[in-house]
Amino acid sequence: MRKRKQQTKLSRSQSHRDALLRNLAQELIRHRRIVTTLPKAKALRPFVEPLVSQARTGGMNARRLVERELYDSSVIDMLMNDVAPLYVGRPGGYTRIIKLGARRGDGAEEAIIEFVAVAKTEKNIKTHDTVN
Repeated sequence: MRKRKQQTKLSRSQSHRDALLRNLAQELIRHRRIVTTLPKAKALRPFVEPLVSQARTGGMNARRLVERELYDSSVIDMLMNDVAPLYVGRPGGYTRIIKLGARRGDGAEEAIIEFVAVAKTEKNIKTHDTVN
């Protein structure tokens, strides 16, 4: 028997949820790392990773497929030219979720979602700077 794909609703309507994921994805691509709640980070990962996989292939068709989900052309350029080339040899697993604990105001569980290759390059830069 076929089962439908399970998706977190995040207590929002479908259009609101789509807009939320689109905005979070654009901010993640812009800043390479964002702090958000854990359920939003878990919902964002399956939204962003196929976009990176598609952008990795390159070409105009891949760009058009990414444009279906992300509407900002500057973010699409960043994804195609800056983020995707970092993962050419990697078959998947482009993001990492790090739990931060409860937020002080309302106790919501927070997390950092970041691109894996960006974290590695920043780590190398920081260790190189501290040695000199």
